[in-house]
Amino acid sequence: MTVTDILVFGHSGQVATEIQALGDVVTLGRVDVDLSDPAACTAAIHAYRPRAVINAAAYTAVDRAEEEEALANTINGEAPTAMAGACASLNIPFVHISTDYVFAGNGTRAWLPDDMTEPQNAYGRSKLASEVGIRASGCTHAILRTSWVFSAHGDNFAKTMLRLSDSRDELSVVDDQIGGPTPARAIAAACLSIAQQLCDACVVPHRCGVVKLHLVAITRHDLRRRRWWWRQEALP
Repeated sequence: MTVTDILVFGHSGQVATEIQALGDVVTLGRVDVDLSDPAACTAAIHAYRPRAVINAAAYTAVDRAEEEEALANTINGEAPTAMAGACASLNIPFVHISTDYVFAGNGTRAWLPDDMTEPQNAYGRSKLASEVGIRASGCTHAILRTSWVFSAHGDNFAKTMLRLSDSRDELSVVDDQIGGPTPARAIAAACLSIAQQLCDACVVPHRCGVVKLHLVAITRHDLRRRRWWWRQEALP
């Protein structure tokens, strides 16, 4: 199978942008398909009849999801479930990007695929709903959980810190969050590789960068690259 056989939901996001850079795929952005309408997702897959589908689109406003949980659940839960159902009906594989937010977030090691899920917020619950729906659809699938995505495109923590450093003398960053920053390019490559192998097995791999990096450490690295001086202070 060649990458021209792949239909990608998402167009301008970090991962979707990198997927396009790696292969000649067909992408569907907001102007093409409204993810708040799961039936539209089903119709798109039947219209294109690809040999594989990658879902790189999502509702990613983690904080705002607390006020818009119904919308987040529709986009992150119901839409991917509908995509999976369409893939099952056409007997084609489906690759879906999920998140470490499906876990409780209180662990002391990197999460494993078989660890118990226990989302603590609306965003995490919406993403877990997609995993449950995809598994129930019966389609051949891969669910790729990742964390702290970054790239030169779109919005991410590293770019936010650099932007704020242009206008502020001091930055306040929490120092109790540890995770694995993951290049969007690596996620894109993994999605394409899995799709090209037709997702022969239903798996839930985790793809993230070096684990055990503090948000503070990422900020230090970004500012050092700009030759900024930093000072870490404990908050009361």
